[in-house]
Amino acid sequence: MRIGFQGEDYSYSDQAAQELYPDDNREGFSTFVAAFDSLQGGEVDLLVMPIENSTTGSVLAVLDRLLPGQVKIVREHLVEVRHVLLGQHGASLEDIREVHSHPEALAQAEAILTHWGWSAIPAHDTAGAVRIVSESGSSTSAALGPERAAEPFGLSVLLRDVIDRPHNTTRFVVLSAGEPKIADDADKTTVAFTTAHTPGSLALALTELGLRGANLTRIESRPTEQAWRYRMFVDLTHLPGPEGVKRIFEPRPSSLDDLEFLGTYRSVLR
Repeated sequence: MRIGFQGEDYSYSDQAAQELYPDDNREGFSTFVAAFDSLQGGEVDLLVMPIENSTTGSVLAVLDRLLPGQVKIVREHLVEVRHVLLGQHGASLEDIREVHSHPEALAQAEAILTHWGWSAIPAHDTAGAVRIVSESGSSTSAALGPERAAEPFGLSVLLRDVIDRPHNTTRFVVLSAGEPKIADDADKTTVAFTTAHTPGSLALALTELGLRGANLTRIESRPTEQAWRYRMFVDLTHLPGPEGVKRIFEPRPSSLDDLEFLGTYRSVLR
């Protein structure tokens, strides 16, 4: 199979793709848009995308592209993220003036960067930031990224565990085009819906899902195509298999409008 991801070799997305599909061909794309286009255009068979981080929350650029539902989540995977600061051989922490990395990674270490007085310079990807610093040859520039990128790019580890919260973990999802079959052990579903613009409508929707046996694990509101109206993205766990999904959504809950199924898959958290 051909596995796509956003970023360059040695990035966290590349790591997730390698852990999930070690024997398949992997291809990185410079942007989330290009990565999604590659899946919908048939250039890759599956796409591995970060969707949530335990420190900074949802990766909105990915979440928003799950609609209009042309791709489905078929799997999820967790990667424990322990950023290191990478710089030129011989450089010291006192030499550093700027730190390059993906905006999500910079946000996950904002307190540490502020403590040291380092300027945060966003890049399209963690591994891409490492490459930029390596090519610059500057002892005042460093990159925040995975330790495994140090040797390939000829850099040294200047500081380990550059994260604000020790539990820092990224949740990745595997996306497939089309309408995949629900596996017998699939016990987690991601949906998007709107509710009536009336008092208590969201509470009613969540109550109805709960009464049917759904355990909500995440909820995120995002703007719709209409100004000041919002769509809810919800992850929920339930009994496994197609029957578990039917128990929650058949008949369709009357409190949910514009319901979109974004995938049913096996939860990695037990």
